[in-house]
Amino acid sequence: MEKAFKIRKAVLSDAEELLKIYAPYVEHTAVSFEYEVPVLQEFKERMEIILLKYPYLVAVEKGQIVGYAYAAAFKQRRAYDWAVETTIYIKEGCKGKGYGKELYLELEKNLKRQNILNMNACIAYTEKEDRHLTNASMYFHEKMGFKTVGKFSMCGYKFKNWYDMIWMEKLIGDHSENPREVIPSKTLC
Repeated sequence: MEKAFKIRKAVLSDAEELLKIYAPYVEHTAVSFEYEVPVLQEFKERMEIILLKYPYLVAVEKGQIVGYAYAAAFKQRRAYDWAVETTIYIKEGCKGKGYGKELYLELEKNLKRQNILNMNACIAYTEKEDRHLTNASMYFHEKMGFKTVGKFSMCGYKFKNWYDMIWMEKLIGDHSENPREVIPSKTLC
């Protein structure tokens, strides 16, 4: 059975629609530790930086973007080239329909083509779920094969609550003595 939605590469003209998906995460949740929704120009600039080297994908159903995922530099030092930080956001009312899974599967496929070896995710976490934060992101990443590798306690303060942050990782390639150079995604077809 064919999926009712498609995954494609994001383009800068998607920025406004992507920002509309992201804004509720900033305004109403502790999923994002940002306090203010970035302005469109800042959001576009973030996209431009990511698109230089990494995949930025959108899920589209019936002409509407319903979610997006991307990879970005894990750290700026050269030795970290084979590791990325992954991010995913699904439009309100669209969770549980398989968009996230398909976005991450396609993201992983693209990262492997680039010779990336580690996918890392920085995730807001709470011991006691509330209206601003559940641990759904952690559970999603576990289902996608990620393992928790670190926790920072009460490092994010939002909505008059302290939240933890966990790091999860998924190893997607062989860590050899001479790893292949990372290929910028914009050079891949």
